[in-house]
Amino acid sequence: MMEDQADASSEEFANARKEMDKLVYESLKGREVKPNALFAKLSDLTRNLPPTKELVNWARVNSLWPLQFGLACCAIELMDFGSARIDAERKGYLLFRGTPRQCDVMIIAGWVTKSMVPEIKRLYEQMSSPRYIVAFGECATCGGPWWESYNIIKGIDEVLPVDVFVAGCPPRPENLFAALIKLQKKVGGNIEG
Repeated sequence: MMEDQADASSEEFANARKEMDKLVYESLKGREVKPNALFAKLSDLTRNLPPTKELVNWARVNSLWPLQFGLACCAIELMDFGSARIDAERKGYLLFRGTPRQCDVMIIAGWVTKSMVPEIKRLYEQMSSPRYIVAFGECATCGGPWWESYNIIKGIDEVLPVDVFVAGCPPRPENLFAALIKLQKKVGGNIEG
């Protein structure tokens, strides 16, 4: 007897559902449903967006994430770059990350010793692709005052491909700001080299 009641109630439920579906279908017949944020097709949302390659390039240009990596006295100027006076946050440059896996720009600030080169290479290889290098200061670009020293390399470009060089000893934070703008243009394809 319990089984008969269960079968009857499930049959009534199925019939009620069929009737409800029919009512909904009839009410929507002839009406066009406009897409909105919740119920939209991906093709409707991306119809007015630029092609995917341009969108990815725009995102790369406008989201440079530098690795916090200071080796010597230039690192003090790198810290000044994060101050309110420079206001690097306005351009989106101040998301310094502590791990290379979340970065795409390595700013090498200071002299590079030969014993530090394997560690710098390891950090560079752990960075996400595409990755960029900024040599910040005279020591990172050409060895600085210690260019004839036995333990200082004569520029990080001997080890890694440098995209932008920042001159000065000590380099000004404004120079780094200009270098990152130049790097943005290079990533966007506006500067060759």
